[in-house]
Amino acid sequence: MTGQSLRERFLDGMSRAACTVNVVTTDGPAGRRGVTVSAMTSVSVDSPNPTLLVCLHHLAPATSAILQNGVFCVNVLRADQAFISDSFAGRIPQFRENKFACATWKTQLTGAPRLAEPLVAFDCALLTSERVGTHYVIIGEVQDVYLAGGGSALVYTNRTYATARPLAAPTPRVHGHCP
Repeated sequence: MTGQSLRERFLDGMSRAACTVNVVTTDGPAGRRGVTVSAMTSVSVDSPNPTLLVCLHHLAPATSAILQNGVFCVNVLRADQAFISDSFAGRIPQFRENKFACATWKTQLTGAPRLAEPLVAFDCALLTSERVGTHYVIIGEVQDVYLAGGGSALVYTNRTYATARPLAAPTPRVHGHCP
């Protein structure tokens, strides 16, 4: 042990896990909001509608808007869209007042905003949510999926942006032994 607390070791460990970078958006009676998240994953495909989850900080304005609007869109960013992530994370001053001004948007079936050209977007109706510590785990039923023509995902790992690239073909094993 290095003298770090469990929390510090957990944060260091999680920083080494590669995650896609996503902008979660909503629109409706509670307003148009969005936030950058890396905590997004599928839950189940074997239900009437596939489900996915996102984890959002309880104080993020987008969280209360999603809970009230009952809809959200998970926009999985392409490798060339780090500026959109930074805009929705509040790191670009010119977009702090209107984060949506950083890109072009379309309206999904649920009414949630979708980037005009994300890598993929999942349009969701809120199924359930539960607060766990400082975050809400929000589960949505996917209503529609937008698939881009191609591209590579923007990834966050080791506290920086990266891109997912295919590995070279593995070298064949000789008589069951690794090279």
